Amino acid sequence: MSSLSGIGGRLYRGETSIDFIGKRRRWYAFSGILIIVSAIVLGTQGLHLGIEFKGGSEFSITKAGSTVEEGRAAIAAAGVTGESVVQKIGNDRLRIQTGALVSFETVKASLAKTFGVNVDDIDTQIIGPSWGKEITKKALYGLIGFILVVMLFLTVAFESKMALAAIIATIHDVFITVGIYALVGFDVTPATVIGFLTILGYSLYDTVVVFDKVRENTKSITSTGKITYSAAANLAVNQTLVRSFNTSLIALLPVASILFVGAGLLGAGTLKDLSLALFVGLATGTYSSIFIATPILAQLREREPAMRALSKRVAQHAPGAVTLEAKSSMNVTGADAGSSTKNAWARGPRNQPKRKRR
Repeated sequence: MSSLSGIGGRLYRGETSIDFIGKRRRWYAFSGILIIVSAIVLGTQGLHLGIEFKGGSEFSITKAGSTVEEGRAAIAAAGVTGESVVQKIGNDRLRIQTGALVSFETVKASLAKTFGVNVDDIDTQIIGPSWGKEITKKALYGLIGFILVVMLFLTVAFESKMALAAIIATIHDVFITVGIYALVGFDVTPATVIGFLTILGYSLYDTVVVFDKVRENTKSITSTGKITYSAAANLAVNQTLVRSFNTSLIALLPVASILFVGAGLLGAGTLKDLSLALFVGLATGTYSSIFIATPILAQLREREPAMRALSKRVAQHAPGAVTLEAKSSMNVTGADAGSSTKNAWARGPRNQPKRKRR
């Protein structure tokens, strides 16, 4: 930990620096690959919506030694031919989800016969398709409303370009998380939506922390003229890097325990929908606040006339620094000067300056 704090101190003082802004094309390319893969997976496989969204029937059976194969055989014997999901929850609980059923009682009777339990001991739940559509609509309304409120807050608290960069990074996080969800094949349940809203808040929290430092470093930057906006933003990312890493690590540890220990080892299937969304969202949220949001912000601000003028002034005053225009003109004049010198030497010694005699 002492070495980590030492690195954090050097990053904060600017003694050590990682060029996040200058290498933004690499981060954009990596994120672009993830987005393309997510889009392909969503287009080919799509999301596996739970019965809460598409409607259907759910049966829960508590019987020691019950297996997934027995559950599938029971619903097949009842004549269920559509898509169904059979999950083992814990050691002695089985959950079966099917689409809309015509012979609901027949399925219950087949399950009771297969597992040797009473029909009344089987917990059932029926969700109609209209209720599922209503839940989907409310989830979308909640997501859109959340984004609008956040954009308004960031615009008032910071500036419009910061709000735009933060929203782009947040959409980036949600899209990649949804793509991974489709790739893994987990069911999308109301717990998943809660996880998505949670990662939206966490991603914005981490981004706001970095942006607050960017605002502090770029305050009155045009009047001082000592550093460009991109350099000041890059310094802000380096100064908050260790804090973001520590915060994300502390947040990921309990979520990882829920995902891998609770859902994986203990079989708490109701937790995996929420924990996977949180785990992937927390990781992508940390990544986007450093590698996506701040580079986008710097790119947007550098297009402003004031920031362009600032970059030229910094390039002129910095030792050994030149602007692109000056560099191109130096190449032309340097070539002319080189040809003139070459001609002068070709004319012989008489054209060279005479040395003074002692």
